[in-house]
Amino acid sequence: MSIQWFPGHMVAAQKKAAETMEFTDVVIEVLDARIPGASQNPMIKELGAARQRAHLKILNKSDLADPKITEQWIQYFNKMPHTKAMAISCKKVNEPKKILNICKTLAPHRGDPIKPLRMMIMGVPNVGKSTLMNAILNRRIAKVGDEPAITKQQQRHQINDHMILVDTPGMMWPKIRHPSDGDLLAANNNIGKNAYYEEEVAEKLGHIILEAYPALIKTRYKLEDLKMDAIQLLEWIAKKKGFPLKNHGADLERAASTLLNDYRQGLLGRMSLETPASRMLMMSRQTLPQEEALDSDL
Repeated sequence: MSIQWFPGHMVAAQKKAAETMEFTDVVIEVLDARIPGASQNPMIKELGAARQRAHLKILNKSDLADPKITEQWIQYFNKMPHTKAMAISCKKVNEPKKILNICKTLAPHRGDPIKPLRMMIMGVPNVGKSTLMNAILNRRIAKVGDEPAITKQQQRHQINDHMILVDTPGMMWPKIRHPSDGDLLAANNNIGKNAYYEEEVAEKLGHIILEAYPALIKTRYKLEDLKMDAIQLLEWIAKKKGFPLKNHGADLERAASTLLNDYRQGLLGRMSLETPASRMLMMSRQTLPQEEALDSDL
């Protein structure tokens, strides 16, 4: 069963974003660098395309992602019309400040006291928008936390006399069309915990990293043999962590939480869960016609 999560307040947020888009020059979409494809909100693309707005895609948390794959995504996005992509880590003080200069190049006709450059920052929940806002403005104006959907109202900030930045709540879309996207978003903590089972998500995550980053997972959990599946990995974690037996078996629930938390905090090492190539392959396997799937997703 695919994961779905669309809290009621996001309906109002979507409507407000559509209204604000009319007075926006550049859409800044914040993505998670570990899942740039899955963390794209198709509604953001639709809203921006309807007004023909320039689009800046920020691959945030790049310090947690595989740098080689991040570069593939940047090249991929930069081929899109009216689109620029860049990778940043808000932990590096100067990186977020580059965003404003790039926005200027995307809307060169704006950016003076008469016609100020109007930017709107958007993205799925818990992707780092609030942290990014605080870094850009160099002051704490947005509440930051390690859970989705903290920001629930739109906020307008006057950066100077020729720049305006609007912050929006994290927004999902009514139906996650690709089941694997729900799994990736849940693994990256972009979806409320009440919408999924951690064991199932951890099993999907374990399968990906056993295949893509076996050396990292072997080092972290001191695996003796990599010839195991995701369930066996969780059983191994429970054993190595000394979790008490649960119902005469390994405590997979605690092991799942451990794997997810270790991944989210970067304790496993720098890894990305999808590449442009793997995403295109996933989409080609969907039941949707290829052309429709591409249009709805990118």
